[in-house]
Amino acid sequence: MTQEELAEAAKACTHFLRDHYPRTPRQRMQDIADSPFIEARPDHYGNGGFVVEFEKELSDLLGKEAAVFMPSGTMAQQIALRIWADQARNRHVAFHPTCHLELHEHAAYRELHHLQAHLLGEPSRLFTLADLESVGDPISSLLIEFPQREIGGQLPSWDDFQAIVEIAKRKGIRLHLDGARLWECGPFFGRSYREIVADFDSVYVSFYKILFGLPGAVLAGPADFIAEARVWQRRHGGNLVHMFPNAISAKLGIDKRLALIPSYVAKAAEVAEIMRTLDGVQVVPEFPPTNMMHVFFDYPKERIMDAVGEIALRERCLLFGGVGATEQGCKLELWIGDAALDLPRERLELLLKELVRLAGS
Repeated sequence: MTQEELAEAAKACTHFLRDHYPRTPRQRMQDIADSPFIEARPDHYGNGGFVVEFEKELSDLLGKEAAVFMPSGTMAQQIALRIWADQARNRHVAFHPTCHLELHEHAAYRELHHLQAHLLGEPSRLFTLADLESVGDPISSLLIEFPQREIGGQLPSWDDFQAIVEIAKRKGIRLHLDGARLWECGPFFGRSYREIVADFDSVYVSFYKILFGLPGAVLAGPADFIAEARVWQRRHGGNLVHMFPNAISAKLGIDKRLALIPSYVAKAAEVAEIMRTLDGVQVVPEFPPTNMMHVFFDYPKERIMDAVGEIALRERCLLFGGVGATEQGCKLELWIGDAALDLPRERLELLLKELVRLAGS
């Protein structure tokens, strides 16, 4: 079954394993229009109105002096590393080989900001204290991603993280958090968001992923850092005339879904437990610390897609929308949101067992 055919089959589905329930653009715009925040004064180039109120709420939530709402995390993170590099008069930065800046931004950190990156460790695992200590050049900042998306959402233990914090502080290295999926980390660490990010000098968070908001990001940190970030935001063309619709959407996501994060994480653990019992299926990490995981199938992509399509047509349940081919079979990035909470374990077991049976037949 092709991607287009599967998308057509999904229109009749009433249940889903991956993601939240689908909503049309009209429904999402209506959510904003129906919210009480729509009566707030709009911002003007990020000044005044609802956007400023939301920035204050996020800085308080993250325990930082100030915050600025930006159109994208790509913009926010480049700006953060540039500011720390300028302050240290040192263009050397460090991050994991699968960092978003390295894989998905066409080396903008180098081409736009003339930063030199040291890639820590191997792409298939978290970087370690030894990896950081092996960097020969002094570095101005270290970017850490919580959780590490490209390796299935892995997280370090709190003790391992604190060891990295200690050496960074001893060497005068600024710590920046890629917190695109920070919201999902609370249950694993057993700490508030303030506590999790307390050791970071700057923090980026996203709103369009698990919170299901419109595009948008917040960069938080010291007041003077954020003042400089606003200048860089204008230089990047990110100081849009109005950002209140996106900020309202982010606020709705915060209010509706932050309290549901533990339920998503618990359901992901249940899904992973079922997946581990299936022949030809591997879950990475084996015991997901958040609501996301990577699932590897020892079956060709075409067979998995056909099996997903047949189940969607017959059971009106879309397990997922697509997979990527690998040398051994195919791979799925699976994350759990609202929709999976309505799938009882017994039905999940039957559906996933049927998926593997169909793929192997």
